[in-house]
Amino acid sequence: MYLLLAAHPDGAAVQELTAAGLPHPDNPEPRIVSVAPQRADVGAHQAAPQTAPGGGTGLAAVVRELEKRRPRWIWHRTQDWYPSLLAAGVDVERCYDLSLCGAILAHSEFTAHTLYSRNAEKLTQDDDLQPPRLLQPPPPPADQGALFDDPGAATEPRQALAELRAEYAAQQEALAAAGAATAGDGNRRQRLQLLLAAESASALVAAEMQHAGVPWREELHEHILAEHLGPRPPVGHRPAKLEALNTELRGLLNAPALNPDSPQELMRALHRNGIEVKSTRQWELKGSSHPAIAPLLAYKKLSRLHTANGWAWLDAWVRNGRFRPEYVVGGVVSGRWASRGGGALQIPRQVRGAVHADPGHKLIVADASQLEPRVLAALAQDSTMAEAARDQDLYAGIAAKGFGGDRSKAKMALLGAMYGATSGEAGRLMPQLAKTYPRAVGFVERAARDGEAGRTVTSRLGRSSPPPSERWFLSQRSTSAEEQRRADAIARSRGRFTRNFVVQGSAADWAACWLAELRRRLRTMRADGSATGELVFFLHDEVMVHAPDAAVDACVRAIEEAANAAKELLFGPIPVEFPVSVAVVDSYDNAK
Repeated sequence: MYLLLAAHPDGAAVQELTAAGLPHPDNPEPRIVSVAPQRADVGAHQAAPQTAPGGGTGLAAVVRELEKRRPRWIWHRTQDWYPSLLAAGVDVERCYDLSLCGAILAHSEFTAHTLYSRNAEKLTQDDDLQPPRLLQPPPPPADQGALFDDPGAATEPRQALAELRAEYAAQQEALAAAGAATAGDGNRRQRLQLLLAAESASALVAAEMQHAGVPWREELHEHILAEHLGPRPPVGHRPAKLEALNTELRGLLNAPALNPDSPQELMRALHRNGIEVKSTRQWELKGSSHPAIAPLLAYKKLSRLHTANGWAWLDAWVRNGRFRPEYVVGGVVSGRWASRGGGALQIPRQVRGAVHADPGHKLIVADASQLEPRVLAALAQDSTMAEAARDQDLYAGIAAKGFGGDRSKAKMALLGAMYGATSGEAGRLMPQLAKTYPRAVGFVERAARDGEAGRTVTSRLGRSSPPPSERWFLSQRSTSAEEQRRADAIARSRGRFTRNFVVQGSAADWAACWLAELRRRLRTMRADGSATGELVFFLHDEVMVHAPDAAVDACVRAIEEAANAAKELLFGPIPVEFPVSVAVVDSYDNAK
C-alpha cells in the first residue's frame, strides 16, 4: 500500500482514493490513501476533518493509524513532512521522496533515453537552470505567508494530489524503462530502484537524526573552550589567549595596530618583515623560519576554534544537551551528504570531548575501513587487489605485493590513482601499481578518459556525473596552440573529477544502503520490545549510535550485519571485504 501526501502538511485532511495504472514492482495496482490539505477557501471540495479510526484528530493521528498497514509514504520532500510528525511522536517505516528520486532519475545514465530525462533537460534549459521537472516546495500555510505572497494562489488540494500522482507515475515509468537501456544489462533497473529506496531511507534517517540530536555536554564544551582560549570574553572581544598571541605578533612584526584576522593587513605585515609568502595557508607559512610564524600558526588554530565552534556556536546550536543540525541528503553531486549551518560534518577533534553519552548509555562509533579503495576493487572486479585486502589492512596488503612492504608508498599510489595525482611521487609510483593491479587502475583511467571526452560516468547504483560545464564546451572550439593547451588542462580537470566520481559515488551508494539497513535493524529491535539505540550522527563512512548499555552488543551486531548486507546489495557475493571498525565509548574523542 502506498500513501500520497500533497501540498503542505499543516492542517491536512484525508481522502481515500484508488489509484489506477501506477506501476510498481511490488504491487501493480497499489491502494493509494491520499492526504491533501484542508483550507478554509476550498469550498465545495473541502474534505472532512481527518480523524484516525482509533480516535484522535490531526495528521499525526492519521499517520500513526495508517502506519499499522506498513505503507510507503509518497511526498515531495521529506523535510517538509517528517519533522512535524516526529515532534508529535510519530515515526514512519518507509517513504518515497519525489524530489530526491526525481533528481537522480533526471540525470542518471540509466534513464537518459526516457521521456522523463528529456523533459528534465528541456525544463533545465528553458527555466535558466532551475530544478528540472520536480514539484516546487509547497507554499506556507495561509496564516504564515511571506510578504507579497498571494494567499489565493495556493494549489487546490485535488490539483496538488493530481500533480503528485502524475509525478510519481512519470518517475515509475522512467524507472521501468531503465532496464531497457542496454541489451543484456537488465539489472540496471534493480540497481536504480535500490538507489531510490536507499536515498529515500536516507532522508528519513536525516530527519530522525536531527530530531534525536547528537548528545552534547555543554559544560564540557565550555571547559574545552576555557582550556584553549581562556575565560569567555564579552561579545565583540577576543578571548584572552588569542589577545595574548595578537600582542606577541604585533611586537614580532613591528605592527602595533595589526589585526591578524584581516588577510590583507596580515600579508602586508609579513611582507614588510621579509616573509615573502603568497598566502597565509599553514603549509606555506611553515616554509619560513621567522620567529613570528609559530605564534601566527597558534593564533590561526585557536581563531578557527573560536569562530567555528566557540561560545557563539554553542549558544546557537546546542539546546538541552543536544546538537541538532540540518542534514542535506545528496547535497554533493556524488551522493555524499552536506549540512546547513552548524558544521555538522566537520566536528573538530578539539571539541569532540563534548560529544558525550547520557548516563547509562554508550556511543557506538563505527566507520568503514578504507571504503573507497575497497569499492574500487569491487567495481573493477580486481581479484588481486581483493586478495591483498583479505583479513588485513588494504594498504599493507598492496605494499606487500608490489611496494617492498612500504605502506605509505602503496597508499600514496592508490590514492593518486583514484584522485588523479599523476605527477610527483604518486606519478612515479603509478606504473608499479598499474602493473600489479591492472584492472583497478584501468577502471579509473577509463573513467578519466570518459570525463576528458565530455562523457558521463555513473556510480554502481545509477547516480551519474553532471554534464560538462559551459567552459568545457567552449574549450572544444580552440584553434590556437595556446587555446589548445587550455582546453587540454580543462579536459584533464574534468577527467580527475570523473575518475573519482565513480568511486566516491559508489561509496556513497554503499553508505546509503548501510544506513538504510542499520535503521531497519534498529527499528526491528524496537518493535520486538528489545532495548535498542538510535542513529545520531553520520559522516560519509562513519555512523554513531547512542545506545543504552543493555543494547550495546546487539547494536554492534546490527552495525556489522548492515555493512555486510550493503555489500551484498551492491555487489552480490564477491570476495571483497568491507570491514567496519567499531569503538564503544563514553566520549567521541575516545573513538579514534
